[in-house]
Amino acid sequence: MPRALGDLEDAVMTRVWEWNRPVTVREVLEDLQKERSIAYTTVMTVLDNLHQKGWVRREAEGRAYRYEAVSTRAAYSAALMNEAWSTSDNPAAALVAFFGMMSPEQRQALRDAVRMVQVDEPPEADDPAEVGEREPAPEAEPEAASAEGEEPGAGARGKGR
Repeated sequence: MPRALGDLEDAVMTRVWEWNRPVTVREVLEDLQKERSIAYTTVMTVLDNLHQKGWVRREAEGRAYRYEAVSTRAAYSAALMNEAWSTSDNPAAALVAFFGMMSPEQRQALRDAVRMVQVDEPPEADDPAEVGEREPAPEAEPEAASAEGEEPGAGARGKGR
């Protein structure tokens, strides 16, 4: 399972994802130096660590390497969300609490994404519970968790577990 990137790792990966091409340590360094003071060896170490973790691949170019992202930022974000959801002791309550934190725009994006998945994987015709009951979940308010004996927002507590 992926772990959240540290702040500096995220800053480096953001450049790699945004540029969407193989990059050198020097290119990343020069861009990061616009925001903060940072050493070449620090950026080199971070990229090497990201390579060891499997986030970037590298190809030798002379005495240096060019680094390229292994997956997209969207895939990284999805893996983090999946990890958080799947490690919850009450996944349904966690999802309800998460949906309750979403803005109307985020809930619309979720509905759109669910529609795309449903086009790719149509529900079983012989299971009426699957037809028409998937989409309302994002509309659920955090209070819906109380039906299961949970306090509203209980799924969002206990971050240290």
